Amino acid sequence: MAQARTEYGKVVAPRPLSGTELVTQRVDMFKFLMVCMVLFTIVSVFHVWSRFKLIDLNLRISETNRQLKDAEQEQKRLKLEAASLKTPARIETIAKSDLAMGLPTEQQVIVVK
Repeated sequence: MAQARTEYGKVVAPRPLSGTELVTQRVDMFKFLMVCMVLFTIVSVFHVWSRFKLIDLNLRISETNRQLKDAEQEQKRLKLEAASLKTPARIETIAKSDLAMGLPTEQQVIVVK
């Protein structure tokens, strides 16, 4: 195995910061953190708002589906009722009892040619 040889360059010691440089660096860091906080707040508010809207829309969809099922059941019930009201036996019974109608005699029948 070959031995690797590493050469280290000169390392410069950090220079001491003066008071004005330190203050400007702190102000810059504060501005950066404030911008980050504002962006984080905006993103968080948008996220919460979008989740709220999603839940609200899901509730509205489920309510609409429930109303649709109720309307379909009502339609089936009304179709069944209409079919029962159209039966010939029922119509004949109402004609004979309530309207005092009867079957026509041979003199009442006129054949049209």
